[in-house]
Amino acid sequence: MKRLVVTADDFGLSREVNEAVEQAHRDGILTAASLMVSAPAAADAIERARRIPSLRVGLHLVLVEAWPTLPPAQLPDLTDAKGLMRADMGRLGFDLAAKPAARRQLAAEITAQFEAYRATGLPLDHVNAHKHFHVHPLIAGAVLSIGSRYGMRALRVPREPRDLLRRAEPGARPRPALDIAPWSALLAVRARQAGLLIPDRTLGLAWSGAMTPARVAGLLRHLPDGLTELYTHPATAGGFPGEAPGYAYAAERDALVAAESVALAAGPDITRGGFSDFG
Repeated sequence: MKRLVVTADDFGLSREVNEAVEQAHRDGILTAASLMVSAPAAADAIERARRIPSLRVGLHLVLVEAWPTLPPAQLPDLTDAKGLMRADMGRLGFDLAAKPAARRQLAAEITAQFEAYRATGLPLDHVNAHKHFHVHPLIAGAVLSIGSRYGMRALRVPREPRDLLRRAEPGARPRPALDIAPWSALLAVRARQAGLLIPDRTLGLAWSGAMTPARVAGLLRHLPDGLTELYTHPATAGGFPGEAPGYAYAAERDALVAAESVALAAGPDITRGGFSDFG
């Protein structure tokens, strides 16, 4: 049985992202979106989600490179001079291991984001993190512990089979994800022990920001059995604060509404939904 969750990250980052999420759900194959609760267009995203109850929404934890939920003054070890979450993930990971104060701040910020999500009144379909930072063992422990108090039932585990990418795009030389592979394997074990639903594979890692219509169609054409998450970064246009350099946002939106994608995802052997539809 092929079960497919098609997600959009960064819901709430900008109006352009929110517009694309709504389009891709109404007219395309998108089934879920991951909300940044303190991003500039979060209120607009929440309003749209309330209008579209069929769109499954989860929490996109922001622990790096974006806006915190708590005041930056309460997160001196986690934020930079601009009041954003630090971008130096390697050093930040070391500081979390070395500084008890940083770990306390981390727990407080994760809790604040879960609280902010609960205040929206939206059902919590899933949880993941910006830049997949929840694979860090200390962050994973905090997310698993705190999330259990807020009804977390599903968690992204970023593991992507490269042989599937090669079948989807013959001749492709996808970049390896060896930097997070061991931590993803550990996260999968811990998530299962916590009774969480996790995908068997997550597609979109190697081609993050470049999930073109041809690539999405290729992945759908070769979709394996089991639960697959295919995640994307759609927007109607670029040029908004917080955008990732070089990301083809509009192309990813186009991939989600392309006629070929819609036809393939509607195949008789594929069932689509959010994580909560498969839990």
